[in-house]
Amino acid sequence: MALISVKTILTSLSLFHITLGFFFLTNPGTIADQALVYVIGEAMGMPYARSFETQSPALAFLAVILATMGISDMVTLSQPEEIWLLHHWATQAPLRLFISFASFTYSFFFSASSPIYRSPLTSSSNPLSSSSSSSPRLTHPSAHAQPPPGYRPSGWGGDALKNRVFLTFAFVEMVSWFWVWVTLREERRDVAARRAQRRRSGQGYAY
Repeated sequence: MALISVKTILTSLSLFHITLGFFFLTNPGTIADQALVYVIGEAMGMPYARSFETQSPALAFLAVILATMGISDMVTLSQPEEIWLLHHWATQAPLRLFISFASFTYSFFFSASSPIYRSPLTSSSNPLSSSSSSSPRLTHPSAHAQPPPGYRPSGWGGDALKNRVFLTFAFVEMVSWFWVWVTLREERRDVAARRAQRRRSGQGYAY
């Protein structure tokens, strides 16, 4: 049996989404100034997005989507356990884990801070022969450095996702849904064992 039940984790996630929706609607700068956003952004070299400092129609739209998602997820927990545990979240948890993982991967590995676009160490005897803007692949990414020469911005609007706020959200979602998925598998086994025990008990009473 898990230390924290999957229902508690899902309730906390729903409240987290509702809270995010509230702050995106009323004061989005509060989210951008969080310590976790700063630490992950500086560690991964992601730029600071000025658009999160003030209210905007896009953030208001995002707030409604997050709040609706949180409320609807919480409503599913009021259904019988065998419905939401064995059927609904059994498919939703791995799907959301995959989406959050794909979002995190795209936000960092296809940004200007990604090691993909960094130049490898050169073996030239003249250290000034390489471009001053290139850096080794293992160099710590910096949010204040110039984009590497091989980086090309996304033409379809994907650059709007390459910031520290979205990266932190995708990271928290990825870790949370992985936790939900692992805990869900444990509780599904417990529920299946209880159903088998009740079935055996019913057969015993029939005799």
